[in-house]
Amino acid sequence: MKNRQIVITKFGQPDVLAVRESLVPQPQIGEVLVKVAYAGVNPIDVKTRAGLGWAAAQNKDNLPWVPGYDISGEIIALGEGSDRFIIGDKVAGFIGFPLQGGGYSQYVCVPESALSFVPESVTLEAAASLPLAGQTAAQALENVALKDGERVLILAGAGGVGHIAVQIAVAAKAEVFTTCSESNLDYLATLGAHAINYQFASVSERLEDVDVLIDLIGGDAALDALKCLKDHAKVVTIPTMSAELICEKAKLLGFSATGMLVDPSPEQLDAMLYMVSIGLLKVEIQHIYPYTQVIDAHIQIETGHTRGKILLDMQC
Repeated sequence: MKNRQIVITKFGQPDVLAVRESLVPQPQIGEVLVKVAYAGVNPIDVKTRAGLGWAAAQNKDNLPWVPGYDISGEIIALGEGSDRFIIGDKVAGFIGFPLQGGGYSQYVCVPESALSFVPESVTLEAAASLPLAGQTAAQALENVALKDGERVLILAGAGGVGHIAVQIAVAAKAEVFTTCSESNLDYLATLGAHAINYQFASVSERLEDVDVLIDLIGGDAALDALKCLKDHAKVVTIPTMSAELICEKAKLLGFSATGMLVDPSPEQLDAMLYMVSIGLLKVEIQHIYPYTQVIDAHIQIETGHTRGKILLDMQC
């Protein structure tokens, strides 16, 4: 039985991605073998493939390298001492973060402690969409201890992290504003947010007195959004490339500001899967690509105009 994996052969454009065959791994002590159904494609995968950021810097001597941190699938073998799951269980997980990766695989061995059980009422597609993006959204909002009635601005609310952050902030009874393109205005309104078309005018011309900024874009858009904040506002910025700049500028203006690296938490994923199972959280998936079309998946992410998540079907 072959294990097809997608590897970064060298840093560069999407065409540096290639499919390779390896042996199906055997689970070690405390591990399980997962037959991966779906792997999530995240902006960090694209950035790493291009040779940017800390994951690329740390892995430059480890190429070819298998990217991917989000998986869902079925347990097909148990290593010694593994007793949390049984063969046939459906699971999802946030794996190998930040330096090991490995999600773009048909079969992968994972410590059982890193996985969450997927309830019957949750699809494997939805489960694969949640680990990195869902936990980034939840932890960003935990960082600011969002309060009932606070005005929060989430940049890029229609994206993979953004659409989940919007829903969590609305559930926390915040007044939620978000930026998006014209095509996503109605979609974000259905999630309960006040959507602002950034293509029409900069957000600083349209909004003021904001208590909390969740920055999912970085760069000039984030610098402009700082003009919307009231005194003593709180800022969390996610993109690592511009985090230092955004935090420095925010602090100069008197705001509290922090960059953030998501911390994988199976318990948090358990909670989010439960929220999906009872309809409290909805996952948006723009497209599922066969793994053989991974180049197209990366090209789509690079447009910066993905609504929700992009997945790879690893078994097709």
